[in-house]
Amino acid sequence: MSDAVIPFHTLGAEERVHTKYTDRLDRLRRSFASGKTKSVKWRIQQLKAMRRFLEDHRGAFKQAMKKDLNKNPMEADLFEVEFVINEIRGALQEIHEWVKPEPISRNALSMLDTLYMWNEPYGVCLVMGAWNYPVMLTLSPGVGALAAGNAVVFKPSDLSPETAALFEKMSAYMDPDATLVIPGGIPESSELLKEKFDHIFYTGSINGGKIVHAAAQRYLTPIVLELGGKCPVYIDSDVDLEVATKRLLWGKFVNAGQTCVGPDHVFVPEKIYEEFIDVSKRVVKQFYGDDPKKSPDFGRIVSSRHAKRLQNLLQGSQAVFGGDVDVETCYVSPTLLRDVAISDPIMAEEIFGPILPVIKVRDLSEAIEMINARDKPLTAYVFSRDRTVIDGFIERTSSGSVCANDVLVMLTIDSVPFGGVGPSGMGRYHGKHSFDCFSNKKPVLERDFNPVGEYLGKFRYPPQSSLGIEIFRQLMWKRPNPFNFVMSSAPYLIGSVAGIGATLVYQMTMS
Repeated sequence: MSDAVIPFHTLGAEERVHTKYTDRLDRLRRSFASGKTKSVKWRIQQLKAMRRFLEDHRGAFKQAMKKDLNKNPMEADLFEVEFVINEIRGALQEIHEWVKPEPISRNALSMLDTLYMWNEPYGVCLVMGAWNYPVMLTLSPGVGALAAGNAVVFKPSDLSPETAALFEKMSAYMDPDATLVIPGGIPESSELLKEKFDHIFYTGSINGGKIVHAAAQRYLTPIVLELGGKCPVYIDSDVDLEVATKRLLWGKFVNAGQTCVGPDHVFVPEKIYEEFIDVSKRVVKQFYGDDPKKSPDFGRIVSSRHAKRLQNLLQGSQAVFGGDVDVETCYVSPTLLRDVAISDPIMAEEIFGPILPVIKVRDLSEAIEMINARDKPLTAYVFSRDRTVIDGFIERTSSGSVCANDVLVMLTIDSVPFGGVGPSGMGRYHGKHSFDCFSNKKPVLERDFNPVGEYLGKFRYPPQSSLGIEIFRQLMWKRPNPFNFVMSSAPYLIGSVAGIGATLVYQMTMS
C-alpha cells in the first residue's frame, strides 16, 4: 500500500467531515477547480462588484454601525466603507502588475535559463471578520483574496448584528459560484471550521485565534492570524506635548477604544508626568465636552458583557477623569488612570476600551524594559523630537509595527503591511501584501535544450571526476557581482568555451 497522501476531494464519505455547509462549499470548490477564478477579467469583475455593493449601501452601513457601536458618520465612512473602497481602487489599478511573474536572480548555472515566481491562488479561502471594525476587517482581506484569484467565504461577526445582516445582500452582486457569506455566531463558526479550506484568515482575540489555529492544523491549512495585545506608548520629555496628547487620545478613544492597534497604556517620564495629566484633561474636554455620554462623536462598547468586564477592570484604580460605566447602555466614559503600576490588574490583559493607564517611568530605558517583559504587541508607539530616542525604541523593542509621533495612521497607507508577531499574530496584509498573503508564491525554473547549457551541466553526470565536480561547484557559487564572477571563474569559463568550440569544430568536420 502506497504512503502517498490522498487528495481531500477523493476521500471516501466515511473519512470526510460533512457539515451543513458542505454542499455550498463544494460549489465553490468546483468553481475554483474549473479555473474561472484565475482569470484576471473575473477578478476585476468581482472587485468592481464589491465596490458597487459598498457604494450602494454606504448609508445603510453607517446606520448599521451607529446601531451596533454608536459609530459616528466620519468613523463609519472613512475607517470602514471608504477604507475598503480605497483598497479595491488600489487593487484595480495594480492587479495587472501583481499577477505578472516575478523575476528571480540567477547563478552562473542558470544564466541561460528562465527563472521566476508564479503567483498561484490557494483555492477556497475563509475570511473571518471582527465586530469592532465589521466592514473593514471582513472585506479588506477579501480584496486580496479575490485579487489573487481565490474563491472566498466571508464570515462576519455576529456581535455587530446590524452590520452583519447587510453582508448577506452582497451575494446579489458577487459570483454566487465562487463567493459565499455565512452569517451567525460561535455555533456557525465552529461548524464552518470543521470544513477543509485552502487558506484561513482570522481577525479577533488571542483566545479565538488559538481555536482557529487548532482547527486549521487538522488539514495543515495555511493561516493568517490578526490578533491584538497591549500596544504600548512612550512619550519622551522632548516633544510637542499638546500635539502628542491630541494624537494619542484621539487614537485611544476612537471607536470607544475598541481598536486592535489602539494605544493600550502610556509610559511618561516623571519630569513631564503631571503636565501630561493636565493637558489630557483639557484635550478630552475639547473632544467630547463636559459630558462625553452626550457627545455624538463618542462610541459605545459592543455589548453589556464587555462593558461589565471594563467596569471590573476599573476597580481599585485612580481615575483622573472618567471612570463612569453604564452597563445597560454599554457606555464607558473616556478614562485616564494615574499612578498605575505594571503589576496592577488593569495591566494583566488587553483593555480594548476607552481606559488609558498612565505609568510613570524614569526614562526610555525603563519603559523599554517594561515593554520587553511582556508579550510582543501588534504595534508600538513613540513620541519624541530626539532621533536617538526614536531609533532606540525601534531597535530595542519588538512589535508588529512601530509608529513615531502619531497613532493608527499607518493603517491608511496601503503599501504598509499590517500584522503582528508572536502572540499578536502571524502574517501580513494590505495592498499588494494582501495579494501576496492569499497567493502561493511558486518558483518556476524553465530550462531548454541549448547545447551550451547542456555542456556546462554535463559535469553532474556519472562517471564523475574531481575536475568536473570542481567546475560544477564553481558554477553553483553565489558571487557578489558579475565582475568578481568573471575574474574568479575565468579559467573554467575559458576551458568551457574552448571545449564547446572544439566540439563544434569536430561536428563540422565530421559533417
